[in-house]
Amino acid sequence: MIVVRITLNVRAEKQMELLQTLLSLIEPVRKEKGCKSYAIFCDIKDKNSFCIMEEWTTQKDLNRHLKSLRFGVLLGTKPLLRKPPIVRIHTKAGVQGMAAVEEARAQGGE
Repeated sequence: MIVVRITLNVRAEKQMELLQTLLSLIEPVRKEKGCKSYAIFCDIKDKNSFCIMEEWTTQKDLNRHLKSLRFGVLLGTKPLLRKPPIVRIHTKAGVQGMAAVEEARAQGGE
C-alpha cells in the first residue's frame, strides 16, 4: 500500500474557494481504481492549512491518479496557496516528494 500526504496552506481570502474544490474531489477520487481511502483534514490551529491523506493499492493505481484530470484540478489550486504544496509519497522503498508527481505526470496517458 502507498500513502500520500499533501499539505496545502491557502491564502485566507481564498480558503472557501479551495475548500469547495477539495470537497468536489472527494467522491470521484474515492471511486478511482485502487483508491483505498481519500480524506481531507483541516488543522485545528490554522484553519487555512489542509492535509489530504490518500491510500493506494499499487504504484500503477497512484500513477494513474497523478495523471488524472482530477489531480490536475488539485494542482490548479496553486494560485490560491500561500506557498507550494508539500507532497510526501510513502512506499516500502521510502518517501518521495513533488518530483515523483511531476515524473508521473510527464509520462502522459492514463
